[in-house]
Amino acid sequence: MKEIRLSNVVPEIFAERDDLRSGVWCGDVCFERGKSYLIEAASGTGKSSLCSYLYGQRGDYRGSILFDGVDISKFNTEEWCRVRRDSIAILFQDLRLFGELTAIENVEIKNRMTHCRTHAEIETWFEELGITDKRDVRIDRMSYGQQQRVALIRALCQPFDFLLLDEPISHLDDQNSDIMRDIILREVAKNGAAVIATSIGKSMNINYDKRLKL
Repeated sequence: MKEIRLSNVVPEIFAERDDLRSGVWCGDVCFERGKSYLIEAASGTGKSSLCSYLYGQRGDYRGSILFDGVDISKFNTEEWCRVRRDSIAILFQDLRLFGELTAIENVEIKNRMTHCRTHAEIETWFEELGITDKRDVRIDRMSYGQQQRVALIRALCQPFDFLLLDEPISHLDDQNSDIMRDIILREVAKNGAAVIATSIGKSMNINYDKRLKL
C-alpha cells in the first residue's frame, strides 16, 4: 500500500459540531508510505478512534478513507484480513495483550501466523528493550511500560507498509523511549514503511515529516 487518504472524515459524535479546529477531521489528509507523521491531540478529540478507523475496527465516521484510492468502507472480512496481515501493523494504546500468557507467548501467537521473524530476531528485541528477564513472565505480572515493549515486538512480527503507534511511550522513560524509537526506525527503513504515531503530550523523538493537530 502506498497511501492512506482521509477526505472530510469526522467521527459521527463530532459531526454536528461547528467549533472543530482540527488538522485532520473534516479535511483532506494524505499519509504516504516512507514518511513519518505525528498526530498531536488532547484527550477526547478522537485519537484512538482514528487508529480504529484506519485499522478497520470501527466505522462510525462520515467522509471517506481511501487505501490506494479504494474506499475502505467497501472492504469485506477477507480484504481486512489481508490488510492487517500484510500492510498495517499497530501498537494499540490499551495494548490488547493476553494477561494469562507470558511475554514470549504473546509474541509467538502473532509470529506463528505470519512466520515473519526468526527466533533470533525476537530474542534480540527482548534484549535491546531490556526485558529478557521478563520473557517467560505472565503479562499481568509485568509493569505497563514492560508490556508496551512486548506489544511493540508483537506489532513488528509482520510485514507492513504503515505502522500505527497509539501513544507508544506513555509509560516509558526517555532511555527506553529512545531504544524503542531506534528499533522502530530501523524496521521502518527495512520495510520502506510509514510511521503514524499519536500523542497527548509525550512523543518519540523523531524528525517527523509532518505534525498534525487533531
